[in-house]
Amino acid sequence: MSDGGPAPTPPLVLATRSAGKIRELRALCAERGIAVVTLEELGIAESPAEDALEVFETFEANARAKARYFAAMLPGRWVLAEDSGLVVDALGGAPGVRSKRWTGSTATGAALDAENNAALQRALAGVEDRRARYECVAVLVHGDAEWVHAGRVEGRITQAPRGVNGFGYDPYFESVELGCTFAEASPAAKAEVSHRARAVRGLLEHSVRS
Repeated sequence: MSDGGPAPTPPLVLATRSAGKIRELRALCAERGIAVVTLEELGIAESPAEDALEVFETFEANARAKARYFAAMLPGRWVLAEDSGLVVDALGGAPGVRSKRWTGSTATGAALDAENNAALQRALAGVEDRRARYECVAVLVHGDAEWVHAGRVEGRITQAPRGVNGFGYDPYFESVELGCTFAEASPAAKAEVSHRARAVRGLLEHSVRS
C-alpha cells in the first residue's frame, strides 16, 4: 500500500453495480473534483464471474478482489471499489460481509432490501441489546499500486423502519451521532458521518495528492 500518489487520470471507475452506492461514491468524488464513470457507462455487462469476487471473510479482502478484477479488465484505469455491511453485536457480527446476501435471496434492489430487513428483525426479536455499526473498506487500484482505508459509524437497530432515504438497512439503522436513522437523514447529513464517506474520504486524502 502506498501513502501517497499522483492525482487519478479521470474518470475514475466506480466498481459497483449498486445504484445507491454509485450515488454516494459519485458525490464523494465530486467533493475533490474527481470525475467518475460507472461500469454500465463503460459498457461492461454484468458477468457471473462477479459473484465469485465477494467470497472472503473480511470487507478489505472483498474490496481488494473487486478493485483488482476490474483494474485487470481496464488496464491503465484508476478503479475504486468498496465493501461494506452491517455488524450487529447481538448476532455475533452478522450479517457482516454477507449483508447483501444474508437471506440467500435472488431478489434485487428494494425487494432484496425488504427481505434482508425482515430477516434482521426476526433475528433480533426479543433482543434488548440492539447495538450495531456499519463498516466499510474502500480500495483504489492503479496498475500495481493499491491504497486502502476503512470507515465505521456506530448506531443501533430500531424496531420499526423510519425514513424514506438511503438503501439497504438504512431505515432501521439509527446513527448515534445523528440521532436519527440513515433513512431519515438527508444525503448530506448521512455523508457527514457514514462509514462509506469516512472510508472514501480517507482513501482519497491519503492516495491523491492535492
